[in-house]
Amino acid sequence: MGAATLDDLLDPLGKCLDAESTRRLVDLRVPELVQNRIADLAQRASEGKLSPDERNEYEALVNAEDLISILQHKAQQDLSLVP
Repeated sequence: MGAATLDDLLDPLGKCLDAESTRRLVDLRVPELVQNRIADLAQRASEGKLSPDERNEYEALVNAEDLISILQHKAQQDLSLVP
């Protein structure tokens, strides 16, 4: 998926958020338990020790973390436009 397409997909979501929700999104942090699971799976992936189910879990977690980061970046940009 190209960047323009991703922007087109996510822009309507940003329009659904008020300023407070946007601030909360920017401040959102991945829980430590999830961070630890991702780190464990990453280590085991680099060692070639993941089962197919664990590889799917790892990819899903990384994709979700990437999406959250993108949404946070867009939210931060939106907040910079708020007077």
